[in-house]
Amino acid sequence: MGKRILLIIGGGIAAFKSLDLIRRLREHGHEVTPVLTKAASEFVTPLSVSALAGQKVFQDLFDLNDEAEMGHIELSRAADLVVVAPATADLMGKMAAGLANDLASTLLMATDKRVLIAPSMNVRMWEHAATQRNLATLENDGILTCGPNKGDMACGEFGFGRMAEPMEIVGAIEAAVNDGPLKGKHILVTSGPTHEPIDPVRYIANRSSGAQGTAIARALLGLGARVTFVSGPADVAPPIGVDLVSVQTAAQMLEAVNAAQDVDAGVFAAAVADWRMATASDQKIKKDGKGLPVLEFAENPDILATVCASRGRPKLVVGFAAETQNVIENATAKRTRKGCDWIVANDVSPATGIMGGAENDVTLITDDGAEDWPRMGKDQVAQKLAQRIAEALG
Repeated sequence: MGKRILLIIGGGIAAFKSLDLIRRLREHGHEVTPVLTKAASEFVTPLSVSALAGQKVFQDLFDLNDEAEMGHIELSRAADLVVVAPATADLMGKMAAGLANDLASTLLMATDKRVLIAPSMNVRMWEHAATQRNLATLENDGILTCGPNKGDMACGEFGFGRMAEPMEIVGAIEAAVNDGPLKGKHILVTSGPTHEPIDPVRYIANRSSGAQGTAIARALLGLGARVTFVSGPADVAPPIGVDLVSVQTAAQMLEAVNAAQDVDAGVFAAAVADWRMATASDQKIKKDGKGLPVLEFAENPDILATVCASRGRPKLVVGFAAETQNVIENATAKRTRKGCDWIVANDVSPATGIMGGAENDVTLITDDGAEDWPRMGKDQVAQKLAQRIAEALG
């Protein structure tokens, strides 16, 4: 069920991301009522915001028509969640101090609903004692936060202060408001590659970004599930709201999987390295001109097969099969060999652009046979798979 989101857009360069956030929220079935601060209208226009939201944009506290029936009170209470994105240092300061001198800050004071902020500002502003003091006050008041992330900024500096990406914010929103079909269910998701050390500076790995596993965890959160997210060193940030367990190696991932308790379903999307060094060097292996080093490999534990063979296995176990040839045949054989309920098979040949890309082209293999899905974005694949899991768990 879609929710009603009151989106307050603050005046920062990251306001442009809020346009995509509106689009993403509507794709997920949510209704968005936008509020622009005066400063925000310097970065994005009311027309573009209104066109994407399909709603009137509210800007002025003293608008005669809107306020004839105390519109700011109605706006603040009609939503299921109030979201501030970007939440500038100024807005955070107003919230922490309880100021209400414009429409945005008045809405935040008048609301009786939960509030989620996505901070965005220069790294020095984020690290400033006043901002950190305000953040502590807001968190103590029960305000939810998403981000900020670390990275390059428009000002040319680097560090924490980038607003979280739109899909991260969507995940945080849905974790805050959803009483979906998976509420009360605990789902384990593995994601990303594993890194098996050769020596302190080299390792064996797979070409996995972790994007598909992250999208699946986010979609499951959106349906109300509690998600334990066991991730190797992925390129993408983990979703907000998961119980995160960060690992490096296959052995560590297996240990984390075994430690998860009372799991209703497991989705094993991680690209686990099949082999590791029999004995990793504790010093960098040097090129000394005496010939090539001899590397002795050992087989890594089979996490999927171990889970499927365990006495306390989840009700539903979903494996992944990344293949480069004979995709359906190899994936079907893998499902039988591992003993899992479903296999999500995909062709990761270089020509497909799937490994590390934004899209996926999968076939779901179950007792009923092979079901081809159209090529779509990894977020859409995740949403479809999460819905199928919800149906299977009843």
